[in-house]
Amino acid sequence: MLALTLPPPWRLALVKALALDGLTLGYSVDFRTASRERQSVTVRPMTETREEDSLVSAARGGDRAAFGRLYDRYARMVHGILLARVPPREVDDLVQEVFLLALRQLHTLRDISRFGAWLGTITRNRANDYFRKSIPDEKVTEPVSEDQADSRTANDASEQQAGVILAVVRGLPEPYREPLTLRLVEGMTGPEIAARTGLTHGSVRVNLCRGMQLLREKLGETVRGAS
Repeated sequence: MLALTLPPPWRLALVKALALDGLTLGYSVDFRTASRERQSVTVRPMTETREEDSLVSAARGGDRAAFGRLYDRYARMVHGILLARVPPREVDDLVQEVFLLALRQLHTLRDISRFGAWLGTITRNRANDYFRKSIPDEKVTEPVSEDQADSRTANDASEQQAGVILAVVRGLPEPYREPLTLRLVEGMTGPEIAARTGLTHGSVRVNLCRGMQLLREKLGETVRGAS
């Protein structure tokens, strides 16, 4: 058995005060991030790449400690990809399932340098399977409604706020949902997202910038509609 520690609850990453275009919101979304993401996204150091390749090779050879270190590196990515797709209450269990599935299938990975992209594919497929097997009438991309988010957390105002933000993020176009969740909830930087997911640095930067702008607009509409 692997002794694995899950990332902190996603709600903790979303609940603080911030000013947005003159409106005071109870959300911890720091839109200064949008300007930071306009800066160039750098490639991770070659030494880190070689170290990770060594971990993947060792894990493929049966080294559980090496696989545990890969878990530490990729747990936030898996958690974020799932959170952008499935009900939050299901995410932690599915994270464990994804890594167990990856452990069993690791021998099928041909290019060890593509471990992150390979793991991301397993994670998205598991999210799709969740809806096909558990909720056949619900679309995979269907966002959680704000009413559902509020009803689940009626006794906790901060959780209501976090639920509303997550609902808005999950309602954004698909290219923006995943990188925004990884950035805002999991706390990953643009370079980390690119390195872990295997996406190009340019696409991560563009999707974060555009996604942040769209999220700003949608949250503003939410506040105005509630006032």
